[in-house]
Amino acid sequence: MPRVEAASPRERSLTEVSVDRRRSIYLEAVRVDLTTRAGATVRVPGAELARCVQGALRASGAPEPASVALVLTDDEELADLNREHMGVDGPTDVLSFPMLPPEAFPRRPTRSRRKGRAPRTHIGDIAISVERAAEQAEQGRGGQTGDVRWSAADELRLLVTHGTLHLCGWDHGEPVEERAMRDLEQRLLA
Repeated sequence: MPRVEAASPRERSLTEVSVDRRRSIYLEAVRVDLTTRAGATVRVPGAELARCVQGALRASGAPEPASVALVLTDDEELADLNREHMGVDGPTDVLSFPMLPPEAFPRRPTRSRRKGRAPRTHIGDIAISVERAAEQAEQGRGGQTGDVRWSAADELRLLVTHGTLHLCGWDHGEPVEERAMRDLEQRLLA
């Protein structure tokens, strides 16, 4: 019988999983509760995605300590969420569910840090279709502008950053808001 070697944790994190996987990643005062749905092909290590969340939270002046739930899933789940929460039929790439009003974020890093053990503030939840991220990247429709050709991993990092900024009150409904949000995304991903 041929011997089958188990994949390393890194190899498993970059491939399709057959059961939902949940883990918490701590980066200083930020906790990211990462859920990868069964069947989702993960293109980026979880710690890297957590760093994207951390950078966007800090750039927005989010309260610390903080937590964000990040779910990596597929088009079907995003379509269900999109219909239920946005009233739109069909899948989308990322949905954010903020827990705090936009006024809670000064949109600049704060220098003062709380001393002692402060309660963790849950900033919100993000759901991303890794299926849609890969498709957008492969078809050259990535980068939020729809005209960037890059890897599926780059697209996933962008969607995590974009979703986190939405949690922090950033929006792109008006041209001025969109320009500011896109500029910040580019700086955070550079």
